Amino acid sequence: MLFSNYSSGNLVVAVALLFAGALYICFSSRLISDPISGLQHNFNILRTIKFPVDDLEVALDSAAIGNNKTVIITMVNKAYVEEVEGGMTMLDLFLESFWQGEGTVPLLDHLMVVAADQTAYDRCRFKRLHCYKMETEGVDLEGEKVYMSDDFIEMMWRRTRLLLDVLRRGYHLLFTDTDVMWLRSPFSRLSNNWTLDMQISVDSGIEGHLINTGFYYVRSSNRTISLFQKWYDMRLNSTGMKEQDVLKNLLDSGLFNQLGLTVGFLNTTHFSGFCQDSTDMGAVTTVHANCCRHISAKVFDLTLVLHDWKRYKASLVNTKWSPHAKCWGSWNDTQYTPKT
Repeated sequence: MLFSNYSSGNLVVAVALLFAGALYICFSSRLISDPISGLQHNFNILRTIKFPVDDLEVALDSAAIGNNKTVIITMVNKAYVEEVEGGMTMLDLFLESFWQGEGTVPLLDHLMVVAADQTAYDRCRFKRLHCYKMETEGVDLEGEKVYMSDDFIEMMWRRTRLLLDVLRRGYHLLFTDTDVMWLRSPFSRLSNNWTLDMQISVDSGIEGHLINTGFYYVRSSNRTISLFQKWYDMRLNSTGMKEQDVLKNLLDSGLFNQLGLTVGFLNTTHFSGFCQDSTDMGAVTTVHANCCRHISAKVFDLTLVLHDWKRYKASLVNTKWSPHAKCWGSWNDTQYTPKT
């Protein structure tokens, strides 16, 4: 054989030299025939190669809307991806709203799901979504975190820290709780005035700014990064307070004005919730299961919301929403056992 007298090491060297020679001939012939276009071609190849820094950057980059660098973000844990009464999961119901909504299906391509535990991450991957597993540094965020429990407050602060990281990376974000039904694309309802740094939902009306951090849009800038850093730092002096109340205090204290931040409040006619229903199904964009204590009640009443929505789409007749009886009763449900 041709290489019978070669050692294995010499054989590898010989093959490498032949390959290098072929590359040289290829590139040199290109440069000789057209040196400018050849160099430009090679430069373009290098320019299009991306080197993601970490898993978060990979997920953000894959979910971003074109060159706009806007990402829709939601967060789930094990309790949100496992079935409750009726065989539905909160994540399934959330995704179903995109399928039933008007102009919302394409937005699933730009949804990044943040998983707080391995079970939620595995379910996200199974559904072929853009997934990121948040580091929790030994804190158990797996089971259901009932409203205002210590674990609930901790999860909200972990979420705030992650969103701060997203803004630092230059991504604009639209954060949505998983208990928000997307019935229409919200982007046509958000202000096109790019001087607004933040647009946030409210529990009722606009007067009094009863803000709700379950749905808000933030543009990445030095101003918003400073806000989120201050907001997150305030957790150290806000024991027992959820991040939403701390942000409300910062708003009332004038910090937004000090930072030069402009904020818009999303009217409940378009961005509705159980605290205050939208009376116009022809205009409603999202429905949030706010003013509700636990997951099983949310899933039950949000399932009715989707039934109401389907009925409206079939008839285009504006009607009242079904009563949110399970959620209203959840505050007095002393026998409720959180999902583990």
